[in-house]
Amino acid sequence: MTLWVDSHCHLQLEGGDEHVARAHEAGVDWMVCVGTDLTTSQAALELAARHERVYAAVGLHPHEASKLAAEWGMLEPLAVTDECRAVGEAGFDLYYEHSPRDEQETAFRWQIRLAARLGKPLVIHSRDAWDDTFRVLDDEGVPERTVFHCFTGGPDEAAAALQRGCYLSFSGIVSFKNAEALREAARCAPADRILVETDSPFLTPEPYRGKKNEPAFVVAVGEALAKARGDDVEEIAAVTRANAARVFGVGS
Repeated sequence: MTLWVDSHCHLQLEGGDEHVARAHEAGVDWMVCVGTDLTTSQAALELAARHERVYAAVGLHPHEASKLAAEWGMLEPLAVTDECRAVGEAGFDLYYEHSPRDEQETAFRWQIRLAARLGKPLVIHSRDAWDDTFRVLDDEGVPERTVFHCFTGGPDEAAAALQRGCYLSFSGIVSFKNAEALREAARCAPADRILVETDSPFLTPEPYRGKKNEPAFVVAVGEALAKARGDDVEEIAAVTRANAARVFGVGS
């Protein structure tokens, strides 16, 4: 069986243990369950404790950036634990701006520093915010292992991220009909800098549109990425799995 890694999902929001089982049946070797605030980060760690091949990330999503003052003192001890494999998702979301822009920046800077101090990967969320994201990264310094999760840019944004040593993680958007600029970015990315993810329960890939997303569907994401790049599916599965292992420090 071809084995995959879902580098970014939110099992604690939908499906939980059931989706873990279905993912393994579909050929998903392991997955990273990502927190977006204190409660979901705790839940991610609990899922990781229950499942040998589920790993956790602890962070504060830009939507939740206003919670930083109340939650940082509890989030940091969670991030320090061995069970936490990454910090984030952190960054900017200027499409919705559920938290004020200045509070998003403060939370982003705090998480960049936390990842650097702990020597853990940084997982970035950037929506309608490329200039601000790169400005803050350049100001703070890019952690050694930094992932643009659910990368949505074109070739120019991909080049800017890659020049900074970052990884690009492709979600189900790469399978959407109107995502040609994203597919062009995928073709530009070196094989050792790409990951696949579901971001479940969001962004369900073709041919499953209309259903709630789940980690089992990362297989469809990988197939769409392989088609976009003109690569063999098994090759994409192997290289994205190896890249994820390197980023998150997971053995085979």
